[in-house]
Amino acid sequence: MSKYSIDQFIQKSKQVDKGQGLFELETERILEINLDGEIWAKMGSMISYDGKIKFEREGILEHGLGRLVKKAFTGEGSQLMRATGSGKLYVADQGKKITILDLQGESIFINGNDLLAFEKGLDWDIKLMRKIAGMMAGGLFNVRLEGDGMVAFTSHYEPLTLMVHPGHPVYTDPNATVAWSGNLEPEFVTDIQLKTFFGRGSGESIQMKFSGSGFVVVQPYEEVVYAQNTQS
Repeated sequence: MSKYSIDQFIQKSKQVDKGQGLFELETERILEINLDGEIWAKMGSMISYDGKIKFEREGILEHGLGRLVKKAFTGEGSQLMRATGSGKLYVADQGKKITILDLQGESIFINGNDLLAFEKGLDWDIKLMRKIAGMMAGGLFNVRLEGDGMVAFTSHYEPLTLMVHPGHPVYTDPNATVAWSGNLEPEFVTDIQLKTFFGRGSGESIQMKFSGSGFVVVQPYEEVVYAQNTQS
């Protein structure tokens, strides 16, 4: 059906409470947060809200939450904000598909540009990928989350999870890598043949190597976040 009456359109697209708790997928690309307290979300991700909600940039929160926040997020394509209060908060990120994970004492790394929102109770830390800071532009940091609570991340189109087994490492393009299990530490390797073929500036020659036992999440899209300030 290509045309709707106003009533038909409202019935098809209106917000519906699904009773799924704090994090609820209103659509595949819009996250509803039934806020009663505090959560962290990506700066600029708010598209609508109702109720009494206050937003604060992460940069003004200096109570032991340094964790390289300013250094890692300033000029690297993304910042965090804290949303406090009660009401319905709707967040999205450039129409990307949203996935919600309910961590139960587990840990996961998520690319900083793909992290959409997470519960206050989760322990988190920012890791800057210094080894490739001079080779690629932007998206050089990730966030490690651990504990009990929900986290939402985004991907261009459908994500694919690849299992990593001992003795069988998985290689990924950094720009297509979304997340990986918290027990894995990626190693950055350079394919000399690709580097020669594409030229020294090519991102294709730089790969992430995951060894051990765990999983890696990739997307069918190479997302490049251009840094405004590449100095560390």
